[in-house]
Amino acid sequence: MEEEKIENTAAVQEVAAGGEAAVAVENETPLDKNVKLMSPTRMILRRFFRSKLSIAGIVMLVALFLFCWLGPVIYQRWGETETDRTGKTTYATYTVTDDDGNTYTQIVVTDNGINSLASPSGEHILGSDEKGLDVFTRLMYGGRLSLTLSFMAVFLTSIIGIVLGGIAGFYGGWIDHVIMRLCDMLMCLPTLPLMLIIGTVLTANQVPEQYYIYILMIILSLFSWTGMARLVRGQILYLREQEYMVAAEAMGYSAARRIFKHLIPNILPQIIVTMTMSLGSMILYESTLSYLGLGVKPPYASWGTMIEVISRRSDVLQNFPLVWIPSGICILIAVLAFNFIGDGLRDALDPKQRR
Repeated sequence: MEEEKIENTAAVQEVAAGGEAAVAVENETPLDKNVKLMSPTRMILRRFFRSKLSIAGIVMLVALFLFCWLGPVIYQRWGETETDRTGKTTYATYTVTDDDGNTYTQIVVTDNGINSLASPSGEHILGSDEKGLDVFTRLMYGGRLSLTLSFMAVFLTSIIGIVLGGIAGFYGGWIDHVIMRLCDMLMCLPTLPLMLIIGTVLTANQVPEQYYIYILMIILSLFSWTGMARLVRGQILYLREQEYMVAAEAMGYSAARRIFKHLIPNILPQIIVTMTMSLGSMILYESTLSYLGLGVKPPYASWGTMIEVISRRSDVLQNFPLVWIPSGICILIAVLAFNFIGDGLRDALDPKQRR
């Protein structure tokens, strides 16, 4: 009897175990079919495109790039340096007698052929400026220069900041102290007055004016890497003590490989957001330098150079708004677009976001 009870008990346990396993399998199978794993990249993109401001920023930025780079290909009526000379040239003849009694015929040519400050028409969509250049065409070519300079300056600033910040955070000690004290000194310098002084030095040394803006933007990048360096240093100070870094060191990886292959990729989201935010600031810097007369010189254009005319001629400021307002609107759109995209990236890359 006891043996039969034991066998019956074992059988019941086996059935119960099988039933529980069957229930577990039945419950697990539909869950595995319904659950969809989402990659981190897809999750970030989903968060980014969920923001209406991010989409607005992308639309504005794409529209600006299409306008500046494809616009001149489509709108070929006027060139960047082509002056409208549709007016008339008058000739006046005078008889002049010198002190010796000799008589000469003097012809005075009055060139009224430059169609300056023209109103919007079929020939000039936004009119022409004081030199007879098409404003709409200059707006497209000026955007090329302003956007290109801004991107180049931000990339140069980011590279210097990432390298120096990575070295300071990884090695620490006296290397960290030297780099951080250099950052403190650079942050104390007044950037805009310094650019004006450098512009005066370039003029005194007879440097060609068309290179002013390029030299000044490079110098500005050499003074603007401190924020990126501090960001990278702070993140690396936190990450260098993590387990995977201890394992990388135990495997004998070089310092450069540990910094640029293991540490920098882990702080790449913060770097991208900072670079995006810096693009708007660089466009404003370029426009300010051009407005102060340190940008490219006519007939070449940038958005800041097109606004510079109102500092010399008050009549243009009051009576011809289409000469300078369109470039100001383009600067505003570009800065807003980069800020919107930066805000969207910051929210999308935030690991605390759950949705």
